[in-house]
Amino acid sequence: MPSSKSDEQHLIVEFKTSTRNRDRVNTLLQEFVGPAREEEGCLYYNLYQRSDEPNTFFILDGWANEEAAARHGESANVKRVLEPLLPLLVSPPSIIVSSRISD
Repeated sequence: MPSSKSDEQHLIVEFKTSTRNRDRVNTLLQEFVGPAREEEGCLYYNLYQRSDEPNTFFILDGWANEEAAARHGESANVKRVLEPLLPLLVSPPSIIVSSRISD
């Protein structure tokens, strides 16, 4: 049975780095995108950089349901990228999880 819109999980993940590490963080974050888009249940997966704070990046991603989002978080690619990425951040990633309430 297909998931309903209310089952969807939408995430905003914020990554903050220093100017010195910005290019490397950008490169590593790009490595999340392609594999995530191929995962079952991925609705969208996009990387953004703040215009007014270029050391801040966001991933906005949507999943068919909570299970798909959880599988993504445990995927081998996420673990592979996080290992070199986390030491380059000035704070741990911030994750906002939301559910869709509009049509």
